Amino acid sequence: MLVIVAPGQGAQTPGFLTPWLEIPGLADRLSAWSEIVGLDLIAYGTTADADEIRDTAVAQPLLVAAGLVAAEALGVLPGSGAAGPGTASGAAGPGGPGMVAGHSVGELTAAVLAGVLSAEQALTLVRERGRAMAEAAAITETGMVAVLGGIEEDVLAAIDKQGLTPANINGAGQVVAGGTLERLEAFKAEPPARARLIPLSVAGAFHTAHMAPAVDRMREAAASLPPRDPSVALLSNADGAVITSGTAFMGRLVDQVANPVRWDACMATMAERGATAMIELLPGGTLTGLAKRALRGVTAVALKTPDDLDSARELLERSGSGTTGEG
Repeated sequence: MLVIVAPGQGAQTPGFLTPWLEIPGLADRLSAWSEIVGLDLIAYGTTADADEIRDTAVAQPLLVAAGLVAAEALGVLPGSGAAGPGTASGAAGPGGPGMVAGHSVGELTAAVLAGVLSAEQALTLVRERGRAMAEAAAITETGMVAVLGGIEEDVLAAIDKQGLTPANINGAGQVVAGGTLERLEAFKAEPPARARLIPLSVAGAFHTAHMAPAVDRMREAAASLPPRDPSVALLSNADGAVITSGTAFMGRLVDQVANPVRWDACMATMAERGATAMIELLPGGTLTGLAKRALRGVTAVALKTPDDLDSARELLERSGSGTTGEG
């Protein structure tokens, strides 16, 4: 079974959209979506520097738009008239994914692939999500640190000791701690045994209680966007569960803003349901790296440039007919 995944904040790099604009129609698509999010997505994806695209209010719409144009180029964007789940309803078809999932803001991209939201609805919602989370991050100086290696129980205990939150439990020996800068400094001074700490270039402690002010705004925005039920198996970051109700998924999407991402649980579900192949949408690399360590035997392709599309299409064809949300 093929899984298509969408990365979250931090995956963006300066100029990553540049080669994709050579694909006919994608520049026009991004221009239209720029009107929805109130940002020049082409400029931010081509000429903006690292600090500019680090801004949460910019990074989140940019990442969702990038994932969606890559899905369109691959032929799996609902409503694009292409192969796979490319119908207005998002119904799965031959060569399409049997399961979709997104990491953090990537859940919005996954919701589009599953037919829960249209691309335009997702971009409307991510515009509000990015702005709300940026405003919440400005209230208190917070940040995030990736913890690589160590024994997971020891890592989680060390995080808890300093009053931090395990904001991302990514599996494959990777946990991300989030909290105030003061507590992060104390954590760095007393790190878990046999673990390496890497400060992340993010604007705040996402998926922690520090994002609580953003939840109500996100819920209000989501209320105006009636969802459809998923047409393929759609995983939730909360616990890796397969969600069959569009309304339930939207509720989880809102709550997830201030709660930890359990990508380890998502990968466990992929394994349990027989995933054999994975395609990571643009800007790919992070999630396929985790999969190579945690999902042994799964063939993974990360979309970084248009040169990766041929390999991804071959994987789509080899994976056969799309498995529905029941399997």
